[in-house]
Amino acid sequence: MSAEIIDGKAVAASVREKVAQAVASLKEKHGVQPALAVVLVGEDPASQVYVRNKGVATEKSGMRSIEHKLPETTSEDEVVALVRKLNDDDTVDGILVQLPLPKHIASDRVINEIHPDKDVDGLTEVNAGRLILGKPGLVPCTPQGSVILAKTVKDNLSGLNAVVVGRSILVGKPLSMLLLAENCTVTMAHSRTQDLASVCREADILCAAVGIPRLIKGDWVKKGAIVIDVGINRIEEDGRNRLVGDVDYGEAMDVAGAITPVPGGVGPMTIACLLRNTVIAGARRRGLGEVDV
Repeated sequence: MSAEIIDGKAVAASVREKVAQAVASLKEKHGVQPALAVVLVGEDPASQVYVRNKGVATEKSGMRSIEHKLPETTSEDEVVALVRKLNDDDTVDGILVQLPLPKHIASDRVINEIHPDKDVDGLTEVNAGRLILGKPGLVPCTPQGSVILAKTVKDNLSGLNAVVVGRSILVGKPLSMLLLAENCTVTMAHSRTQDLASVCREADILCAAVGIPRLIKGDWVKKGAIVIDVGINRIEEDGRNRLVGDVDYGEAMDVAGAITPVPGGVGPMTIACLLRNTVIAGARRRGLGEVDV
């Protein structure tokens, strides 16, 4: 068999279209235009590209994009002061601090200064707690996008065995909570898991988020499984720079029922879900209820 390829670009485009419709509705009915503020500290080239792409996508959806670009020498207290200012600005609905921050700035302190209702990256301790407790909050974008992609293959995930390989606070842990909320039976696996291959073979939904190129081989995949590959690894191969996932895509294609490619799978969903969180935050903060996104 050859697995169905889950087209992350197409699904992300659908999410962005729903966001644009929700933004248009908020403008028409309530005169509200949600706004996303992004804080970039330093000159990291990759971060600059990410921030630029986020700004373009925000404006295309009909929302306002606000960028604060600060020099590498900016102090931690200055970044915190800016975040607090954005918290107090009622025209700002979402705040995103681009990571990584320069080494002299404590990321945890800065992130937890963001008001939870504006934390569109879903990284504050308050939103992490809300996720664990099953309360409404803002959910990390990459895990959220991963679940949306899985549900394009099978809308009802209830009762399925899900294995999440990787236990990071950015992806693995929140992804396991989201799958649990879908009534999956969730196993979290990691570098200390004994016989990782056997654990993976039990998965109806196999999510890889470890950052190790092609760790998961084809014979680790259950026949017909949904494989969500969150990994983005740059490697040298055949004299070329290539992006590959945490799953051996070529091998897994012969076994899985559906699989996300790298690139073009989970990656495009991250910005789409960031926009989704921003419009959700904009409506909630103003007491306008939930938007259909």
